[in-house]
Amino acid sequence: MKSTQNRIRGAVAVSGWVALAATLLPGGSPLRWLPVLLFVCLGPGLALLHPQPRGLRPGARLEAFALAAPISLSLAALTATLLFLVEGFSVTAFLVPLAAFSTVVALLPGLPLPAATRGAVEPEGTGSFRFRKRGAGGGR
Repeated sequence: MKSTQNRIRGAVAVSGWVALAATLLPGGSPLRWLPVLLFVCLGPGLALLHPQPRGLRPGARLEAFALAAPISLSLAALTATLLFLVEGFSVTAFLVPLAAFSTVVALLPGLPLPAATRGAVEPEGTGSFRFRKRGAGGGR
């Protein structure tokens, strides 16, 4: 379990640098734009959400993957906006801060996910609904 988490953390930490290296390939090649697209759409978000101390349960895995794209795209939009405002946008200037962010954040524990506290991810047999007996007073 621990080695799988370390491999995932390593892959997320390195993904931005792989995307940056892919920009050195000839333009228009799928080997150039595919790693960049995947990293910008998922990398920073997965770095923030995935490295959980005790791993992710099935419900939380789906939640982490579903939240990774909007978080990643939000960080990418903020980075691009900042670079445009200071008139310093380039692909390299865009990918380096995102890659550095992903590398640093992948080494930290992930943000807590709401699914980890809901009944959907509790161990089997400990359902989240508890029924109370009605009192003798006949109240609702």
